[in-house]
Amino acid sequence: MPEIAEVETVRRTLKKKILNKKIQEVKVYYEKIVQTYLSKFKNDLVNQKFIDIKRKGKWLIFETEKFYLLSHLRMEGKYYIKNKNEKLEKHEHIEFIFDDNISLRYHDTRKFGKMILCKKSELNNLKEIKKQGFEPGDKKLTVDYLKVKLNKNVPIKTLLLDQTIISGLGNIYANEVLFAAKINPLKHGNELKEKEIQNIIISSKKIIDEAIKMGGTTIKSYTSSLGVTGRFQQKLCVHKKEGNKCPNCHTKIEKIKIGGRSTYYCPKCQKI
Repeated sequence: MPEIAEVETVRRTLKKKILNKKIQEVKVYYEKIVQTYLSKFKNDLVNQKFIDIKRKGKWLIFETEKFYLLSHLRMEGKYYIKNKNEKLEKHEHIEFIFDDNISLRYHDTRKFGKMILCKKSELNNLKEIKKQGFEPGDKKLTVDYLKVKLNKNVPIKTLLLDQTIISGLGNIYANEVLFAAKINPLKHGNELKEKEIQNIIISSKKIIDEAIKMGGTTIKSYTSSLGVTGRFQQKLCVHKKEGNKCPNCHTKIEKIKIGGRSTYYCPKCQKI
């Protein structure tokens, strides 16, 4: 599943390739992905240009002269840039055709992705945007902020996946952040000390910054598109490393389920 680093990599790559091209036609082959009235979605985008691409958490935000197009990749969403005459492949569900005969195609094997079109004045009032927490590296992501948000009788691993608390973290980076912060994933949020919360803030920023520099993580559950292959999987310490030795103490990494999500940790470095 693409997380903040992968989505940021997609954003940066698309910015280099599709800005300022006029949209001639929008084709929708699987309607459930579009959360806006379909005719409005298609008609409003014709003759518009993507003049910028922003991001909020895991949401890509395509900016045109009049609108914002929000795109969430969910589990398997990808973008491909092709010639408009190339054969439509299976799972290519939405196509934006530009005036230079280039086609931007949204590909989604699981069909879980979402797209929303809104006026620029409506963006900050969308519930999908309003509910987002602060991102790793945001100066507003402070100990005082997290002390309130994490004060719950819920495992910290589950809380780190809550996008209303920290925006953009997913299963991979939550596992890595907790390992770096030396916090057991089963420890409840209301049991954390201020130092541990500070370690979460420091670790999340460091790990996400490095992951973005390396183009994100390419693993079996989420592979690259747009000719970009992430390399951060080479730096993973615990995620999908069960049975391997901990890079710090050489204890075997263990795998458990928390809230239905696969969780990897070192039982020695991350004592409960």
